[in-house]
Amino acid sequence: MSPQETKPAGATEHQKAHNPNVEPSAPPLPPPSPPPPGPPDYPRPRLIFHTQLAHGSPTGRIHGFTNVKELYAKIAEVFNISPSEILFCTLNSHKVDMQKLLGGQIGLEDFIFAHVRGETKEVEVTKTEDALGLTITDNGAGYAFIKRIKEGSTIDRLKTVCVGDHIEAINDQSIVGCRHYEVAKMLKEQPRGTPFTLRLVEPKKAFDMIGMRTKAPKSSEGKMVNGKETLRLRSKGAATVQEVQNEFEEQATKKVDDLLESYMGIRDVELATTIVEAGKDKKNPDDFAEALDSVLGDFAFPDVFLFDVWGAIGDVKNGRI
Repeated sequence: MSPQETKPAGATEHQKAHNPNVEPSAPPLPPPSPPPPGPPDYPRPRLIFHTQLAHGSPTGRIHGFTNVKELYAKIAEVFNISPSEILFCTLNSHKVDMQKLLGGQIGLEDFIFAHVRGETKEVEVTKTEDALGLTITDNGAGYAFIKRIKEGSTIDRLKTVCVGDHIEAINDQSIVGCRHYEVAKMLKEQPRGTPFTLRLVEPKKAFDMIGMRTKAPKSSEGKMVNGKETLRLRSKGAATVQEVQNEFEEQATKKVDDLLESYMGIRDVELATTIVEAGKDKKNPDDFAEALDSVLGDFAFPDVFLFDVWGAIGDVKNGRI
């Protein structure tokens, strides 16, 4: 063998034949198999909901929305209207029923009724006491509207003002795009004894609803759900299917919604749900305030409100309510 030649690392066939003690060389290892494919990104169930315009229309089918604005866009597309025509939606009833108002959750079998813009009206109001007797909410897409009228209040005496009316302007200043708490603050700041004007847009009514002036009941409204799951709509992030609230979460949410009305003149079940979620696992009010600030910092809740909410959540958790 020449110096340049090299012997193979394994035994030759000749060596194997004459020396049975020679170990055969190991066969080459197979290439590693590729990793199994993972689950597809962002798997979402195809949830289909039925919808109608509250004043009357054929039934449409919608799907693929993750928040209220997208929901309105889907409904508008089905009925060939602008999303800005939709004031709010109710679940399982075509009537202006604030107990059935669509908030942040939809039961998987709920039927969605969209209430669209009807007639515009202007009302002159003079405050005779600090509170007008209005509770304000909003539709999540820039429209604030009246959710409750207190019996015997200033607004209650103005029979042209109804639950469900969208507040479009105060003294000709448009408030479209303002949140409910901002509108409530503007109304609260109107001076006593000085007239001001509300421009209101009422929802378009079906024939059987003409002449109806509904008042929301005094009890807190609940979510309208069928079955055990709801679709939770979120202002940030994708919608999720989740279990219906348990008894603690439902009671705590109602208490927090009552406190929102008492302190801020608004009702908002979705906001109350978010507050309860932020506080239910916290050990002290400082941790609760920090968690709330991280998700709802824009609201700048007063300290006295936070302490009352913390106390209400604790009372429900410990069975004192």
